[in-house]
Formats: sequence, C-alpha cells, structure tokens
Amino acid sequence: MANGGPVEHGFPHLETVRDAVTALYRRLSYDTIHQFAVSVPPVDVAFCDGDDLHLGTQRVARELVRHYRLPDARMVVAFREMEHAASVELAAGPEYFVELNDRFRTHRRDIGAALAHEIMHVYLHRLDLSFPGTRANEILTDTATTYLGAGWLLLDAYREDGASSQKLGYLTPEEFGYVLAKRSLVFGEDPSAWFTSAEAYAAYVRGRERALGDERQPPLTAAGWAGRRRYARDRRHAQGRGQGEERRPGSAADPPYAFAPDPRGPLRVTFPCPTCHQRIRVPVRGRVRARCGLCRTVLECDT
Repeated sequence: MANGGPVEHGFPHLETVRDAVTALYRRLSYDTIHQFAVSVPPVDVAFCDGDDLHLGTQRVARELVRHYRLPDARMVVAFREMEHAASVELAAGPEYFVELNDRFRTHRRDIGAALAHEIMHVYLHRLDLSFPGTRANEILTDTATTYLGAGWLLLDAYREDGASSQKLGYLTPEEFGYVLAKRSLVFGEDPSAWFTSAEAYAAYVRGRERALGDERQPPLTAAGWAGRRRYARDRRHAQGRGQGEERRPGSAADPPYAFAPDPRGPLRVTFPCPTCHQRIRVPVRGRVRARCGLCRTVLECDT
C-alpha cells in the first residue's frame, strides 16, 4: 500500500503479469474463466460512511466470496495497525481470518478493494496455484483478482495529486489497466464507467493502449506497416540460416516472435497468443488461421 509515498508507474512487471494470465488459463480452463464474464458490480461493494463498519465489511466480503464462487468460505474480518493494506490467514477453512489496516476505518470506500485481493489469496490457495517468491505471487494475485472481475476496485483505489497519494496492490496503475483491458477484450465489458478516480481512469487508458498493442504484433494480420517490414526482414534472415537453432525473444527490444526450423516441413514461427500469452507455433507459408488451444482465440496471421 502506497500511502502518501511515491507510486511506481509503467510496466515493470509485465512479463510476470503475462505469465499469470497464462497460468490462470492452464489451471482454470477456458470454461471456468468464462464463468467470470461479469465483473463485481459497484452496487454490490458500495460502502457508505453511514454503514456500520463491521456489518458493512462482512456484507462486502460475502459478495466477493459469492463472486469468486468460493464454497463454505466464511470471512472473519478485523482491523488493526499494520504496514500493509491487509493480510489473510490461509488454512484449511471453513473460516478465514482477514485483517485490514486501521486506515480503512475512515477510508471505507476502499474496503472492497482490499478484500478483493485478500479473498483472491483464498481462491488461489484452494486451487493450489502460486508463483515462487512473495513478489511474483502477489503479482499473480493482483492479476487473477483483475482478470476474474474484481480488480477494477484495486485500480479505482489509486489516487494521486501534488499533496498525497494512495495505491493498493503490487501492480502499477498502468499494469492494472492493462489486465483490465485484456479482460475487456475477451468479455466485451467496459469498466471505464465504474471509476470514481480520474487518475485510475487515465491509468486504464494507458494500460489499454499497451493491451491493444499485443493485438497488433506480427505475424498477426493487424500488425502495422513497421512491424510487418521488420517481420519480413527477420523471416528472410531465418530462411537464409536454414537449419539453425530457434531463437526466443531475449529483451524488450526483441520482437515477440521467433523462427524455428522444422526438418519435416517448412520453417515455423512461434509467437505469444495476444489473449492468454501461450506461445503458438505455425508454419511460415503466408496467410494462416490459427486457433489457440488454451484460450480458443482464433488468430488471423500472415506468416
């Protein structure tokens, strides 16, 4: 939780975010992910200053448990002074103990955001899905919270001006916007009307630009002129190398695609699916329609 301190911006965790989206599809399956096509509506997690603190918090927690389709998961929520926004005690259940920072006693509009992240920890714990290392695991949790329909709350909790700042979660505001946009492209849901924070909306717009850029990378037919020109040059070099080794992208400056020889047929190109980021492998032979086996996205390619 950034509370008055500097807020990190940009896309420093993008590769981990993409790995998290892939992991969700692999662990949950296409059908399960599409059960979350509708996000948590604002009315279900609204919290007024006049609401009883503990009863209101329990109500919001129940709504999030219902949204995540968690069976027999009762949340016991308490408040105390702590460094982080919140914490959850993960055990076998059926009760889970969540502690929220005392700050939320007077910042009640953001209680839903804190609970969305902590209850997602419970969801992932039950799935036995985690990443090694605390930071990577927290990025997985933020990404899952957002992709499964409750993370817009975390982005909306971001506010920043010349005198103060607040941000919840481990993703940057722009990364939250990126994942939200990825979700929007899959489910056709526009979250922009839900933001009460102007800074959150601006971060969503920047994240959406980055997400749309994934849809315009060669060998996809939607790629721009500059990308197609570079792809054609790299393809000529790969064809000239013949039976060389496949070279994967190694840095942010490298293109996302890589060419690989196939002794049984034509040269092949591998590239990440713009929806789930699993790598797809298709032959280099002009216009090709590919279907991702993980997220079922149909991709128009010009290889």
